[in-house]
Amino acid sequence: MRSASEALVLIPARMAATRLPGKPLADIHGVPMIVHVWRRAFEAQIGPVVVATDDHDIAAAVRVAGGEAVITRTDHENGSARIHEAAGIVDSARHYDVIVNVQGDLPTIEPASIAACFAPLADPAVDIATIAALIDRDEDRTNENVVKIVGSPLSANRLRALYFTRATAPWGDGPLLHHIGLYAYRRAALDRYVALPPSALEKREKLEQLRALEAGMRIDVALVDAVPLGVDTPADLERARSLLAAPHGR
Repeated sequence: MRSASEALVLIPARMAATRLPGKPLADIHGVPMIVHVWRRAFEAQIGPVVVATDDHDIAAAVRVAGGEAVITRTDHENGSARIHEAAGIVDSARHYDVIVNVQGDLPTIEPASIAACFAPLADPAVDIATIAALIDRDEDRTNENVVKIVGSPLSANRLRALYFTRATAPWGDGPLLHHIGLYAYRRAALDRYVALPPSALEKREKLEQLRALEAGMRIDVALVDAVPLGVDTPADLERARSLLAAPHGR
């Protein structure tokens, strides 16, 4: 029997990547990157973990490592749409009220960060939860690839998101927050999100979470200590190999 506090954790993964072809199966110390992510999600211990992919080789790699994978369609516009299909396959009876989306290119994600993403949904007013960390490098403050969160503080380690942007925001003195693209959805919120058309600000900023905000959905943010490395390029992959090298690797 599952616990009422459990979530269904889904990791979307697709083989197509222009800057790093075959990214999910990229070797990191003898282990495919997607398996590193699956292991860390499993270690978060917030519920069962399934990789959602459109590629049979990715699914096979996960299964060989002892994980579970499900094959989804090839035409999804983003990871949220892919996990929505996967949730319907894996949990057609809808036993799980919370679906957690862990990106498949975060091999250094901390299990504690995945668990932290789940926490804001304890508040029934929250539709979607995500995580962020303080920006501590000057170059990241103006880097368009470092997405920032503008929000209203609710406590020392939580805020309500008002906006997500690639710009340097908010203006003025004070900390800036680096958004980490990991989401926990209420099942009904995920259903609603995927039924919405892409929004104006989503298309302008190229940030899918803005679709939810523009539709009036509430997103709360838990603050965590570490920003995981997102692997998008060969240089990122080399850095991941360095970070996960023995004795610190897994």
